[in-house]
Amino acid sequence: MRGRVYIIGAGPGAPDLITVRGLRALRSADVVVYDRLVHPDLLAEARPGAQLIYAGKAPGRHAKSQDEINKLLYDLASQGLAVARLHGGDPLLYGRGEEECAYLLSRGVECEVVPGVPSFVGAAAEHLIPLAGRGVASEVVVSTGTYAGGSRVSEDRAKSLIELAGNAVFLMATKSYTTILRAALHAKGRDVAVAVVERATMGSRLVIDTASRLLEADYRPEPPSVIIVGGGPEWRMRLGVKGASRS
Repeated sequence: MRGRVYIIGAGPGAPDLITVRGLRALRSADVVVYDRLVHPDLLAEARPGAQLIYAGKAPGRHAKSQDEINKLLYDLASQGLAVARLHGGDPLLYGRGEEECAYLLSRGVECEVVPGVPSFVGAAAEHLIPLAGRGVASEVVVSTGTYAGGSRVSEDRAKSLIELAGNAVFLMATKSYTTILRAALHAKGRDVAVAVVERATMGSRLVIDTASRLLEADYRPEPPSVIIVGGGPEWRMRLGVKGASRS
């Protein structure tokens, strides 16, 4: 008898931001396969005796490759086990949860995706940065700053995205920070507002100012960081906040 795999979004970081459905699936699992950004307090919610397997990925350092993770999930489910696969954020937003589901479903293993709060949604909400709304922005674009294979978003590509939307959000973009600032400046001028949130919902740090001043500042974000350019940060700055603050 084959088991079942739950592909669960753990949310942006804080352990109490997982969904009720996600927590229920986690507590029912025989095995938990978890990512690097999953909070230890959330792992404590696993049932007594559940096996915990780390499958985290950091730039240049992977505990397991994606192919190895796919096979691991299949092997565990083939033993009749209920498996919780915990992703930071949402598993279908740069989480590769779709690859895991495709692998499992093609081999006859039941797979259920439990959505999670994306990291950029948590980062924006934590620091009162509206992503869309009247007088803020009519549209939002979300992009990765680092593509498969390790290449980074180009200045031209970032510029086109920033020009396109009222708010442009960049994930996995710590190493592309300066490129994104230059793109923002060329797309919308020196005074376009930029917000950087480090470690969203986990004792996070907010740095927010104009693109020109941030380019001149002696600051480089620490991963994981979310970068937001446009109307949301501008609205937040009108509340009298700029520079750096820690929640």
